[in-house]
This record gives sequence, structure tokens and C-alpha cells, in this order.
Amino acid sequence: MTPPGVARRPADPDGERPGAAVPRTQSPGGASRAEPQDHDVIVVGAGMAGLVAAAEIADGGRSVLLLEREGEQDLGGQAWWSFGGLFMIDTPEQRRLRVRDSLELARQDWLGTARFERAEDYWPRRWAEAYLHFAAGEKRAWLHAMGHRLFPVVGWAERGDGTADGHGNSVPRFHITWGTGHGIVEPFLRRVEEHRAAGRLTVRTRCAVEELILEDGRVSGVRGAVLAPATGERGTGSSRERIGDLEERAAAVLLATGGVGGNEDLVRRLWPEHLGQMPQSFVHGLPASVDGRGMLAAQSVGARWINSDRMWHYTEGVRNWNPVWRGHGIRILPGPSSLWLDATGRRLPAPAYPGFDTTSTLRHLRSIGYDHSWFVLTEKIIGKEFALSGSEQNPDLTGRDVKAVLGRARQSMPGPVRAFLEHGEDFLRADSVPHLAERMNALVGQNLIDAAELERVIRARDAEIANPFGKDAQLTAIRGARRYLGDRLIRTAAPHRLLDPKAGGLIAVRLHVLLRKTLGGLETDLSGRVQRTEETGGGTLPGLYAAGEASGFGGGGMHGQSALEGTFLGGCLFSGRQAGRGILADLR
Repeated sequence: MTPPGVARRPADPDGERPGAAVPRTQSPGGASRAEPQDHDVIVVGAGMAGLVAAAEIADGGRSVLLLEREGEQDLGGQAWWSFGGLFMIDTPEQRRLRVRDSLELARQDWLGTARFERAEDYWPRRWAEAYLHFAAGEKRAWLHAMGHRLFPVVGWAERGDGTADGHGNSVPRFHITWGTGHGIVEPFLRRVEEHRAAGRLTVRTRCAVEELILEDGRVSGVRGAVLAPATGERGTGSSRERIGDLEERAAAVLLATGGVGGNEDLVRRLWPEHLGQMPQSFVHGLPASVDGRGMLAAQSVGARWINSDRMWHYTEGVRNWNPVWRGHGIRILPGPSSLWLDATGRRLPAPAYPGFDTTSTLRHLRSIGYDHSWFVLTEKIIGKEFALSGSEQNPDLTGRDVKAVLGRARQSMPGPVRAFLEHGEDFLRADSVPHLAERMNALVGQNLIDAAELERVIRARDAEIANPFGKDAQLTAIRGARRYLGDRLIRTAAPHRLLDPKAGGLIAVRLHVLLRKTLGGLETDLSGRVQRTEETGGGTLPGLYAAGEASGFGGGGMHGQSALEGTFLGGCLFSGRQAGRGILADLR
């Protein structure tokens, strides 16, 4: 899907390759220096992609003005809150765990997941190929040189739809940052601070960009508002009180303003038909500040926003018992063992198992007619398999506390998970199936779960446990997962009967759709140059660049129709670097 305009396959310009030098008199990015400016480049948005781009541009000797709508405490954006997962290919961490990976296998997985099929997927597909080479090549070494380190166990996210050439990761590729989101943001904050101290980079917070200045067919600056100082904690809502006007000009403007996931109205407007109706009840994985305004501002001056119907929303959201922003939801990062039921108690079909195929599961659940679903599990499963996404939900990893991390193996349940079990409104415990069904119905206010049918479903599943083989596809997948050392050590419980008294009793967790990411975005070439709509002449929109989620993590949607996980932070890193280096090349 694209906003009004005819899809077209762009030409392959000679200067599109990353870092290509161009004549000073006519750069593809329109980076003219005919008018004086206080800064060479304006970067709008100080999240992950904006920090990377700003650091790269300042490294190249250019002056940068970094504008951020929130306060200084919010530098790093959503990356700071993240689990810090990074998609990498054929790493030492994988090899130590006896995982055999390759660029060719990763390409097969990516293309089977993306299913590029539109004319407007020209640049997204090229970005995907470039990103795969980055993830298989210098990504790890580039980060390592800045002090970034990895947790030794590689996670296995999006395990797939059960086909060799379809959706999913054939092998574990989810590399967890030592320090979680903080550990991935800190190296770039250090670089930014060094450039601030040297006078090459200026950071101005509480500056809301509302429009782009378009002069003689090129973007030459930004206008907006200076907002009242923000006094709240990171992530909390901030005032939109206007205390002044903003107008800045530069040779190049880079938008790194994030996606639309915090803007409920815009998400509803763009919600794709193939996912059915958007739920009325959901939780928010993002604060309201992630509202798509930067993308809308670019669209208003002729930028081409493509694949706007491609989104990434999670199906395992729970309400945060200790929220930071409105409707704050946390995503469960599940192992494969929980029994997944729809709102009426029916078991979900393959491949809708925990952690296997997010988009397929969302599509199925939206066809049921209810906004929630259920995990049914045991204390043994929740203790071994539940992780909660987010830096604040993993204090041992975030704090780089080796002793506490090793303590996970000795604990029956991680502390943050236990806190949700004790305080979270979506978590229920019971000593029998009838009692569990009663509590599930009471929580939702409807008698949707029949206790006898729930017990039948559980006992049918449990009957398959007696042998190390059988016809239950989920149990077969669980046994296969435990052949991977990382899963056997920390992520997948030994198969057992849910009704086994030794498993610690029954637990039900009500799950909500968690609004999260934008997969489409502003169409960009491999140097981050934003493309124009056909109505405004097509080709490059001079002076304007985009990176991060605003660009669909590269090209206007390098993930295509779905994602492999660990690719969002990585997409911000890569697109920010590409755009920063592209701007430097165009300003030569």
C-alpha cells in the first residue's frame, strides 16, 4: 500500500551506492550550500537512528544540529527501553553453541519472511540485501570496537511457519546486548557527547518540528515550536505547551523521528485489511510521542511514503502493573511450551505457537472476534521460559551483573516475572482446571471458557507427553528446540504434563495485542535520500534524508511483510549509518 501515487521502479542512479562522491555543484541529495547556515546538517530525532547518523556526520567533520521533541532524559528513544536484541549471522557466539549459520541461509529466511511482491519493494529489497551483508560482516566488529558486548547465549526468535523456505529463522540469531538497550545506546551517546564537547554537534531538546521548509524544490530547513521544559521521568508524557518558535536551516535535513505505533488514530487508519479489524482493546508498547508526525511532514512536501499498511504488532502483550506511559504494555518473550488458547478456549492451530510466527498468529486471532487470548502453563514453564521485553524488566542483564545473571539458573522464577505473577492483572493461578476456568471468565466478565472443554484440551495435550515422539506438532517443536544447547540451558522447559502436581500448579495469562512498529516508511535509496512521489516529479527529494523506523528501517520497508526479530534495532543502526555517510558524501 502506498499513499496516492503510482508505484514505479526507480532508476538505478550512478551515485546511489553508499559513500559515493558527487559533484559539489549538483549533489543527488540537493545539499547545496548557497545560503549561510549555522549548521551543515539538521538531524530530527535523537533515538537510535538519529544518534548514529549524528555521530557519523560529526565524525566526518560536519556540524550537526540534533533536534529532539522530548527532554534530555529521553535521548536514545525507544532503544533505551529495549531488550537489546540484534540479528547477526554466523557469529562466534553462534558457533560456540554449535549453530551453523550462513549468509545464504539467512537470505533464504529473510526473503521467505519478507515476501517482496510489490513494485514499490525495489528499494526495500535492496536495503534487505545490504543489511544481510552488514549483519553477516562488519556489524559485530563495528559495535565491538565501540565497547559493545554480547550475552553468550543466542536467542531463537520467530522460529517459523514450519516450511523451509517460508517465514522464520532456521537457526537462533537473536543476540542479546550485555546491558540490554542501555548497552546499545551508550556507545553512541558517548560519541555524541564527545562531539558536543568539541563544538561539532549541538543538541536542542524540546524542539518540535512541525513542517519542512521547501524552497526551489529542495528541503532547506525545518519549522516548528519550542516547547516548555520537560520535568518528568524518561518515557512519561510531556507538555506540548509552546513557548517559542523554531526555524532552522541547513544543507541537509535527516528525519529520524520514529514510526506511528504510539498514535492510535493513525494506526487505526492504516490498519491492513488482511489482519481483520483492529482490536478495540489493546496495550501500548510505545509512548504517545511516537506519533508519525515526521513522516506526515515529509509526505506534505512530496516525499513518498510506501508500504504504509505493513506493521508489526505483538500478540503476547500484558498490562504493566507499574506503568511508565499511558496504556503501557510489556511483551512476553515466550519459550515454546505454553498452551495458547483463543478467547473461547480453543487451542490455536500451527504455526501459532509461542514465539513462532507473530503476523500469522495476529491474523488468526483477529478472525476470532475477541481482543484477547490466553497462555495456559505451569510454574515450571513460566520460571524457565518467560522473559519480559525491556531493559527495566531485566535488571540483571541491564546492570551487567554477572552474579545475578548466573542466579537465574538457581531461581525458580526471575524476579520481574514473579512480580507480574503477583501484581499483574492478567496473571491468574489456580489449583484445578475448573477453578482456573472460573477465574479466566471472571477476569473478562464473560463465560467464554467451558471448564470441561478446557480440561479435555489440556488432557489431550498431556496424553502426548508419555513418549519422546508423537503427533502433537507443538510438542515435537519443543523437543526439537531442546536439541539446541541455548534453549535447553535457559529457554525451554523439559516437556511435562500441565496437570502434573510437581509442575507447580496451573497459571493462565491473558494476552493483549501490543501496538508496536511501522514496517513501511519513507522511501529511501541506499544513501538515505528520500524519494518523491510521481505527482511531484519522482526521483530524489533534494535535501531530505530519512533513517530508522521513519524510513521503514531502510528503503521504506526492508522487512517486507513480516520480520525475523532483532532486526529493528539493527535496522536503526544500519540506516542511521548509511544516511549519515550518504550525507557526508553528498556534502563533499
